[in-house]
Amino acid sequence: MARVNEVLREVLAEEIEVVASTDARLELVTVTAVSCDPDLRHATVLLASLPDAVREALGEARPRLQAAIAHQVRMKRTPQLSFQADPAVGHAKLIEEILRDLRASGGLPEGTTAEPAPGAGSETAGEAGGPTSGEAHSPAPGEGPALGHEAGGAGGAGGDGGPGSAEPAA
Repeated sequence: MARVNEVLREVLAEEIEVVASTDARLELVTVTAVSCDPDLRHATVLLASLPDAVREALGEARPRLQAAIAHQVRMKRTPQLSFQADPAVGHAKLIEEILRDLRASGGLPEGTTAEPAPGAGSETAGEAGGPTSGEAHSPAPGEGPALGHEAGGAGGAGGDGGPGSAEPAA
């Protein structure tokens, strides 16, 4: 279903761009995701924003968008499209507003961003991509494996001790 959703998102984004050349209401529309039902009868198209004018324009363009899907994508059925604003975009705006208020009140330093620094905030930050910022995760000669590796670090993410690894398996 993930592949179907991604293909539908690509086709719809391209077709909305084509329709936008004749309908100015659709010029700044961004398709963030598509969620198609497993039976392929309905698909929900999530958009970065959905003002009333855009909702009306998409309602008018729906037959053309569904025809584009039928023409470009080989599927058992062509799903009926419905359009919604992406809730993740609204959540991101809310988080930005909270961070802005915290900075203004002095509760958050000015240079702080919403993203954690590399390797910060996670006990396993160095395991997934190898050592970071000079940290050594390899055991010293004669010692057992590092604690992080015993606690489940070898689950295939870093490959520590697995096939093709320079470290011996525990």
